Amino acid sequence: MKKILVTTDFSDKSKAGLLFAIQLAKQNKYVLTFFHAYHILTPTAWNSLLVEKYEKEQTKIIQDKLNVFVEEIYKSLILTKSNKKCIIKSSVFPQSCIMEYAVENKFDFICISTRGGGKLERILGTNTVNLINHSDVPVIAVPYNYKISKITSILYASDLTNLEKELKSVVAFAKPLKSTIELLHFASPLETIIDPKVIDITVKKLSKFDVKLNIKNTDFVKSMVGNIETVIKKTKPSMLIMFTEQNRTLFQKIFLSSKSAEYSFNAKVPLLVFNKL
Repeated sequence: MKKILVTTDFSDKSKAGLLFAIQLAKQNKYVLTFFHAYHILTPTAWNSLLVEKYEKEQTKIIQDKLNVFVEEIYKSLILTKSNKKCIIKSSVFPQSCIMEYAVENKFDFICISTRGGGKLERILGTNTVNLINHSDVPVIAVPYNYKISKITSILYASDLTNLEKELKSVVAFAKPLKSTIELLHFASPLETIIDPKVIDITVKKLSKFDVKLNIKNTDFVKSMVGNIETVIKKTKPSMLIMFTEQNRTLFQKIFLSSKSAEYSFNAKVPLLVFNKL
């Protein structure tokens, strides 16, 4: 059974990630682990015994807080039985803690709410973007204003490179959900002329799953993310799937951010990001 690590900081905006993960579990029986990384500050003047006692007390308070936080969400959805755990870990660096725990415990996905970011945050990276850019485990970024609903349609944005491997991952995710898949590609004058019929035949050969093909000309007035958002506004998919290239230089990460990370700042629908290996 596949596992999802669902992160929260106890804020109202972080509830979106929990809601989406719960919906996934309802459709595919995922095992959910709700996770909170924390750091307890103590006065340097305290001796080791006092520090140990205080940390033990605070750890229990944080664990209880996570348990209650999760249970209240389940109660609001009128759900009682579930395959879930609540885990807390002490760490000064929450993103690293999340990624390490996900890898060590062989999670299939990390789910986190996203809340956008200003220019400085876009350069330095929010928790969500840092996970997208560095996590070996696929990341699901959920808009903070997400309203729980059944996942029925998936928009898969592709540059058509490494299509066979990517399609396998997309279909493996979508099939148990009984969700439709629409493959979206934006053509540009710089690439070889694409015959939609040839691509459609290729897709059918690579996957027995029914995948709808949607090839559009790039609107260069808009950014690539803008082009994708236009399609999302029209087709209203349940979620978006993208693949990102993590092996980029610092210059590229600052000035040429990945399209998936860029989209996550103002996501309109939940975004699942796989690492393009």
